[in-house]
Parts: sequence; structure tokens; C-alpha cells
Amino acid sequence: MTIHQEELQEQREVPQSRMRELPPMLRIEGAEAPPAPTPVPVPVPLVTGHRFLIYKQDPTVTQLGVRLVFVPTTVLNGPTDARVTTVLPTVTPVPRNANGDFVFTANTPQFDCAMVFAVVRQTLAMYERHNGGNPIPFAWNVGGNTDRISVFPRAGAGANAFYSRTAKALKFLSFTPQGQTQEIFTCRSLDIVAHEAGHAVLDGLKPGWLAVGNPPQTGGLHEAFGDLTAIFMALSQPDQADALVALTRANLHDRSFLPALAEEFGRGLGLQFGLRNADNDLKLSQVGNEVHAISQVFTGAIYDVLADVYQFEMGRQRRTKDPALVLIEVAQRLCKLLFDAIVASPATGAKYVDVANKMLQISASQGDPAVYRTFIRNRFAVREITTAATPLTDLMSGRMKMSDADYTGNGKKDVTDVETADERSASLRAEQDRSRCCGTMQMPEYRMVDAKKLARRGELTDDDILHDELEELRRAFNK
Repeated sequence: MTIHQEELQEQREVPQSRMRELPPMLRIEGAEAPPAPTPVPVPVPLVTGHRFLIYKQDPTVTQLGVRLVFVPTTVLNGPTDARVTTVLPTVTPVPRNANGDFVFTANTPQFDCAMVFAVVRQTLAMYERHNGGNPIPFAWNVGGNTDRISVFPRAGAGANAFYSRTAKALKFLSFTPQGQTQEIFTCRSLDIVAHEAGHAVLDGLKPGWLAVGNPPQTGGLHEAFGDLTAIFMALSQPDQADALVALTRANLHDRSFLPALAEEFGRGLGLQFGLRNADNDLKLSQVGNEVHAISQVFTGAIYDVLADVYQFEMGRQRRTKDPALVLIEVAQRLCKLLFDAIVASPATGAKYVDVANKMLQISASQGDPAVYRTFIRNRFAVREITTAATPLTDLMSGRMKMSDADYTGNGKKDVTDVETADERSASLRAEQDRSRCCGTMQMPEYRMVDAKKLARRGELTDDDILHDELEELRRAFNK
């Protein structure tokens, strides 16, 4: 070593005695030590995204609690991306942390912003997967309009939440139950957030369905779609599916968090099993024309079909697949079948039988086992939605052939076109009673704007809601 090289080496080395005087290494919270160099190139992931901390059900479902989820889109401070933005005065835009994630202490305003954004984004992504990966437009996304939907996690006081096309928004309220001190925030319930996001998705798919002038069953489809969105959202997440299978021993009719919708909200109102129970036995003759009650008949039928198909597929695949994986695949398959059936249903005045028949026809066309359609026919018929195209003897006696892929209920015909059970039903003929619905169905824009106007898509304004009164004023002032 030359003299010059020795001098350089001395300059590089730090005496042990001075080590304590040096500042500590710069360290980003949550970051790990850099990995040792490797001569082998590492493939760079194509997907970028961000992590969010959310309640996997709501604060009362302690089996799941608060967990991380990954949203594989570019999310800016807000949180906001190309489809969704978050609004909370004096709080938003909420910044990402040093790792690019939205991870905050539970129940803080920042946490609520991240929670509601992530669940809305995941709901959109779930239906976009069923839409062939194509984006689903909001009702105002026409003619090149790309306006986002705004989500308001703390929009005000009240025991409700709602979607508004006029405001292009989802708004979540909070309330303190009578005699209690603990405030309940609807934005912290995955069920409620997914339900309201479901209204926004369905309004984009079928913009005429929210009009009050439709039959009560059309309104029931909207509320049922919201509840089923929450159920399918839960089953799209492996940790929830796995927890459910373990809790129920793979029996979807066992008591669990899945069919109980908005547990914390329901308890705040004094209800024992959440705001609604998807695993119910309601029939159309028991519900009149009140839309929320009517919706539970449809929701219950689909939930029963889910349980039937899961039992059938467990019989076929229990030795080759984990039960939770079977459940995830069954739920995805049924969710897409329902999604496709709704897309194929009438633009206005849709009835339960319309969706049921589309489900039967699409199921047959894509080669599902015949027993799938037997489940659909039976479950809709026993709830007095459709006629019993095949005898219900096996179902009512509890001797259904749940393991026979070719089982049709009559041994002969695979029926894919059923009739309405009762054309005189109040659920088809009466006016919609929306008195117990979520805030969405009570918005004035859906009560005052007719179905044809809503079905044309596009933005709504206050003048659209006040159209009839403004026309009357114009006539009066033109004299």
C-alpha cells in the first residue's frame, strides 16, 4: 500500500472512541434495514398500490377487528384516485405516510377517511372484475364525463347513510343511541359502506331503478343489491371467508357475522341481530309494499342459493380444496351471475322474476351444473316470488339431492323460464313505501324525477327535482 493510500484509509475509518459522537442512522418508521446486494435480478412487481387500515366488519365484530388491506391503484393524498375522493373539512386531504400507506390509529378522523375510501374502492373493484375488468360508470359518467364520486365519512348527525346522484356523493352520518354515550359512526361499518357503494354501482348500471314510480319490487332490488354487495364483499376477502368457515364449521346457516348486516348500527337501535338478517325465511305475502321488507325476501333467496351451492361444491371439492377457498369461488361465481342477470334485466319496472329468469338462463348458457338452477328455482318459489316450475316436495321434506349435479327436482326438465307467483301482489301493484329505507331511497331526487328521466343517465340538478313546480311557476308568470 502506498503512503497516499494509507492516508485515504485513515480518513475513511472512524475511531471507536468517536462512534458515540456520530448521529444515529436516518430511519423511516416501519422501514426495514436495506437488503444485502444480490447479483441475481429481482422481478419488479407490475402492480403498485397502497395499504389501508380498516374494520373488516365493524367495531363490534371482534373476531376480525382492524386489519390491513391493499388497494392496487395509485392513490393520492386525500385519499383520492381517478374514481373516488374523500371529503372531511379541516382533515382532508389526509397524507400518505412515509411508506405511501394510509395507516392511522383506529377511530380517528384520518382513520375514518381511509376506511371509507378503501371499502368504496374495493366494492368498485369487485364489480369491475365481474364486468370483464372494465370500469363501471357512475350515473353521471356520460359523454366523456369522468367526475369522481365524493365520500363524506362524517357528513353530519343522524342514524343513516345515503347515496345521492345530485351531489355525486356517498354520505355517512353518526349518532348516539338514546341512553348511551358512545357515538356510532356509520362509516366504520364495512356493511354500511359497501351497501351505499352498491347503490351507486347499481345506479350506474340501471339508472332508472331508483325512481319511486317503479313497482315496490324494483326498489326492493336496489336495497337487496346493497345488502348482497356487503355479503359478497366480505366473501371476496380470504381472511373473512376463512374466519367464517371456522366459526360456522362451513355451515352458512349457522349464526355468524355474514348474514347479520350492520351489527353495531342494529344494536344502537335495540336490535339483537344487526340491522337486517340475510338468512331469513320471509315470503312476499308477509311484507306488503314496504321496500326494505320486500328487499329481504330477495336477499334471503340469494343467500339460500349461496348456501346450497356451497354445500354442493363442498361435497365435490372438500378433498381437493380448502373450504374457505371453495367458499370464495362459489361467492364470486354467484355474485357474477347476479351481476350479469341485473345487467340483462329491464331498464325500468324490473321485477324479481325478471332477475330470476336471467339468472336461470345465464347459468344454463355458461354450463353450470343443472342443480344450480334447481336451487334458484326452489328458493325463489318457496318465497312466493315465482311459480314452482318443478315440485317442491324434496325441498319441503328436507330430502333434496344436494350432491347430484344433474338434479332438476322432477328428474326430467331443466326449466329456465318461470312465472310470477302472484301478479296481484302488493309488491308489484302498490306504490313504494320507503319509510324504513336507508337515506338513499328517501332522497328527493328519486321521488320527484321520473324513471324515464333517471334512466337517461347524466347529471341531476336541483332544477330537475323541482321541475314540476318550476314549470307551474313559469306558466303562472307568463300570463
